[in-house]
Amino acid sequence: MLYHVYEFTHAAISPLRNAAQFQLAALRSPFNPFAASLSARTTAAAVEMFVHATKRYGKPDFGISETEVAGETVPVREEVVLEKPFGNLLHFKRESVLAEARNDPVVLLVAPMSGHFATLLRGTVEAMLPEHEIYITDWIDARDVPLTDGSFGLADYTDYITEFCQFLSRGGERPTVMAVCQPGVPCLVSAALMAEDADPARPSSLILMGSPIDTRVNPTEPNVLATTRPLSWFEKNMITIVPFPNRGFLRRVYPGFLQLSGFMQMNLDRHVDAHLDQFRNLVRGDGDSASNHRTFYDEYLAVMDLSAEFYLETVEAVFQKHALPEGTYTHRGRPVNPGAISDIALMTIEGEKDDITGRGQTEAAHHLTPNLPEEKKLHYVQAKVGHYGVFNGSRFRNHILPKIRNFTRGNRAMVDGRAMRARAAE
Repeated sequence: MLYHVYEFTHAAISPLRNAAQFQLAALRSPFNPFAASLSARTTAAAVEMFVHATKRYGKPDFGISETEVAGETVPVREEVVLEKPFGNLLHFKRESVLAEARNDPVVLLVAPMSGHFATLLRGTVEAMLPEHEIYITDWIDARDVPLTDGSFGLADYTDYITEFCQFLSRGGERPTVMAVCQPGVPCLVSAALMAEDADPARPSSLILMGSPIDTRVNPTEPNVLATTRPLSWFEKNMITIVPFPNRGFLRRVYPGFLQLSGFMQMNLDRHVDAHLDQFRNLVRGDGDSASNHRTFYDEYLAVMDLSAEFYLETVEAVFQKHALPEGTYTHRGRPVNPGAISDIALMTIEGEKDDITGRGQTEAAHHLTPNLPEEKKLHYVQAKVGHYGVFNGSRFRNHILPKIRNFTRGNRAMVDGRAMRARAAE
């Protein structure tokens, strides 16, 4: 019922939004002799704020058309190389002989399925493209996935990671898997299962960034919320049904608009101040500041629905039962043993001021892999950054990325061709 109310509200307010857009165009028209007056600028600013507050934000584009390789500008083409019901494997192909000749490491960038689209990692992709062959998990909004495509839980997420690794290893090199935030647990689980199976396509290295491996360590506000209420509370209050006429009609989901309200409430004062600054910038005519605000919020306000199974299983296994660090995690009934990892290099990265994934939660992965040699382990804490600064921004580009670059190159590994042929024959 909640989802229907949300959709009805959007439909009901649509005429007002259309009228506001017409009014905005009139107020800023070059033919309006009063357009430059303070009253017109103030009214136009208020109208624009209303338009942006009430519009629906769809999935943004990555918009990456070029990059620089060894000082040369080369075109970049997005190509879907593997399609799955709940997520595609997207390749940022650098169309250059020079890029191909470099033979850069293959990186599977696993975007979080935690509300925002994979485009949240646009800056991460842009920063890594010059020296890496980048593939990313492009998750699909659950409201757009028909019921006939089945369910999607935490085990399915893990299987997707494994399948993507097996697909990428066809090039002859074991990929680097780089998990940003939420996917840390399923990526570590996938690596552990592949290691135990001696899968020749297992990652050469695993990089976990701000990932909730053990949320008992320095619990943050979201961690506490997950443990102070039973799972039934989350199912009753967070799960709803996708309404008609969406393609995912009748699918149970954790809707994006509820997730967004949670994001906003965590830093409400900051968002209010940002919008007040935006109003002042619009009145002053500060186009650059206003444009930066729009760019950020066009991305931040674009959210996707998550399947109910995935959301509830993640809350239970990761945040309530702490199954992986407790040693009770199972994948389709099979016990998961991170101790099986012995040749997958492990790098963990944390932000000093991270208020979503507390300090030490990601580092805990090293304690779960006792059979991995110390020379294949690296932990790094970036000073003066919060959660998003771990994978984006100037400190990511200037301090974190060089360490990732060295780690991926220092731990490259080729696929064991004989093992691959043997598994193919099974």
